[in-house]
Amino acid sequence: MTVDHPADLTIVSLLPRLLDTNGDAANARVLAQRARWAGLSARIVPVHAVADLPATVDLVVIGSGTDTDLVAARDALSTLAEPLRAWLTGGVPVLAVGTGWELLSAGLNLADGSSVDGLGLVPGRAGALPARVTDDLVVDADGLRLLGFENHLRGYAGAAAPLGTVDYGTGNGDGTEGAVDGSFIGTHLHGPVLARNPQLADRMLGTAAAARGLTLTPTAQTESVDGIAKAARNQVAVRLSLTSE
Repeated sequence: MTVDHPADLTIVSLLPRLLDTNGDAANARVLAQRARWAGLSARIVPVHAVADLPATVDLVVIGSGTDTDLVAARDALSTLAEPLRAWLTGGVPVLAVGTGWELLSAGLNLADGSSVDGLGLVPGRAGALPARVTDDLVVDADGLRLLGFENHLRGYAGAAAPLGTVDYGTGNGDGTEGAVDGSFIGTHLHGPVLARNPQLADRMLGTAAAARGLTLTPTAQTESVDGIAKAARNQVAVRLSLTSE
């Protein structure tokens, strides 16, 4: 276990060497920077093995990988199954993207008819789609518009609850996108998702900060960056003939 250093928030990035195909490990950097803009200190701890774990964990980010690394990533994550279970049951905000999310589920059904067992830590299972989906993805998450790009071979069924409904794109393949189970969020949204959708980042940060008795207070810097992200989402909305925010 690594030696702790004083910080308001500790953000763990799991397996960033294996699970960062679409740059999704950068979601940890988004969380850390937004925390700092809000006046909180934050540090990112890359975790590749149990020995890397800090004593205190406030948020967890898991990125996506390639199918050629599915078994290697699953086996690496399995060594961290107990901490992951503790974080999930303890209400620690966990964001998992793409295969990082799928590997926490019951398993993955592949296009060739084979399957890969998951860790079974979150409800549901990933199943093969007719073809790879590569396109914009726009999601209505209880009135919050989430936007990114999707690049995946599988949909998802059996989630405790979806992250939202699909306004444009494929998502889970049934009109919904992602999964929510307590403090856990799983999604096909790349971008990275928290950079393009800072309100989602602040939901996670707010939960983590409240658990530590801290307050997340937006600043002029966060408002400026949020304006840029909103303008970028609106540009995509116009291109897709969707209503702007």
